[in-house]
Amino acid sequence: MMDLHSELILEEYRENLPVFERMKEEVVSKLTSALARNGLIVTAIEARVKTEDSLAGKLALKGQKYATLEDITDVLGARVITFYTDDVDRIAAIAEKLFDVDWENSVDKRRLHQLDSFGYNSLHYICRLPGYNFRFELQLRTTLQHAWAAINHDNGYKTGVEIPREYLRQMNRLAGMLELADDEFSRIRTEINDYRRRVQQLVQNGKLDDVLLDGDTFRSFLQARPFDALNKRIAAINQAEIQDVPLIRYLRVLKALQCNTLGDVKRLIVKYEDDAYRLARHQLGTTDLDIISSSVGIQNICIVCILDIGGGTMGLERFFNVVNGESSQNAALAQLTFEQASNLPFMQKKK
Repeated sequence: MMDLHSELILEEYRENLPVFERMKEEVVSKLTSALARNGLIVTAIEARVKTEDSLAGKLALKGQKYATLEDITDVLGARVITFYTDDVDRIAAIAEKLFDVDWENSVDKRRLHQLDSFGYNSLHYICRLPGYNFRFELQLRTTLQHAWAAINHDNGYKTGVEIPREYLRQMNRLAGMLELADDEFSRIRTEINDYRRRVQQLVQNGKLDDVLLDGDTFRSFLQARPFDALNKRIAAINQAEIQDVPLIRYLRVLKALQCNTLGDVKRLIVKYEDDAYRLARHQLGTTDLDIISSSVGIQNICIVCILDIGGGTMGLERFFNVVNGESSQNAALAQLTFEQASNLPFMQKKK
């Protein structure tokens, strides 16, 4: 049963409940916008206002600790759950700019290094929104930390007394594995980002033979727009406009054509761009098309390469199935393309 002092605080809570609801919406909105501006993707942004029953329970236990409702810092609680441990500090820096942080009452539980603390290793800030008297609690933790804390809460696992020691030891071993996984995910992400920067530098310096062909490196290569010159030559046939489309679907074809590095792709362009242009003249010369796709250059390069290595109409049909999706019309398209290419110089030599 609560005393009169606690009852007065609870009445103050009821009167200010709409204020806390506005604070909740504002906190979530500010965090969501700020994270988006900074390009940070998180698992979740959560917020809740403590229910009356929950607050009553808190006051029944330690109501004399608080002089007024303003002394209770967790009536509003917010949480940001991140994918990576190093994002916690980045989001903390953002939160420090959005809110007034009560440093005296904030705590970085990650620095406590307790044996069984993994699921509770959140960074806890006590914050105040400009224009409001009440403070709120902001927790920052990773997805794995959040999952572990939820599992522990579900199992009623809070002290070593509550479950046998053998289970306590097993739980702590699992916590250590999850903490290691958290650190490894961040380490791997850092190394991947370093690799991407090295690839971009190699591409910019023209050292394409040092770069293996894969999804990441091909995207970096495409940023240099290596097919633009050929596309512009082709567009000039009909004075057509070039419409940009994604080219990543051609990666599978290039690898099938034995392109193992970006240097191989570059050599493929140099070797076949003139025949690709000649093929385009056969395709467009008798039409009035005034819009062409930016894929026309790489597509025609692949086509003449397939024909040059003896792939024939079957090879072209497989190519169209890859880049256009499987369709019964691809056989007819392959036959038409073969006929259009039949007068190219290298095809004449094959007859």
